[in-house]
Amino acid sequence: MEKKGLVAEFKEFIMRGNVLDMAVGVIIGGAFGSIVSSLVDDVIMPIITLITGGINFDNWFVALNGQDYATLAAAKEAGASTLNYGVFITKVINFLIVAFCIFMMIKAFNKASSLAKKNEEPAPEAPTTKVCPFCKSEIPIDAVRCGFCTSVVDPEGEKTVLASK
Repeated sequence: MEKKGLVAEFKEFIMRGNVLDMAVGVIIGGAFGSIVSSLVDDVIMPIITLITGGINFDNWFVALNGQDYATLAAAKEAGASTLNYGVFITKVINFLIVAFCIFMMIKAFNKASSLAKKNEEPAPEAPTTKVCPFCKSEIPIDAVRCGFCTSVVDPEGEKTVLASK
């Protein structure tokens, strides 16, 4: 067995269809993630803020230096280390929305695939046997002589010669 160089193996790996499909999926996934982030940050979180009476998750934080700050921006401006659990909650909501959207897309794809498979009729299998024109026994399709009556039968199944007994 011939050894391949590292570069040749890497080239073979990269040129496989699955890797290219995966790369396209990652790129589209990144773009989709930014759309969902915008949906959460610019649409859903303001609605949640409105419903909860003005609560802004972005300002839910704990300053690790023990001081109080009005906003996360003020704490960062003062150089304080912060534990930003409100931002974490927003990211969790982001993740749940992305996961739900992907779930719905896969569910729709699987449904479409199952409908397409239902509509396709399976192709009939090629016959593997034929009937001997003399004794009417079932013999292999490529038989040239019947195993039951020993008649000579050509491969197309035409009658040729009845064997003498």
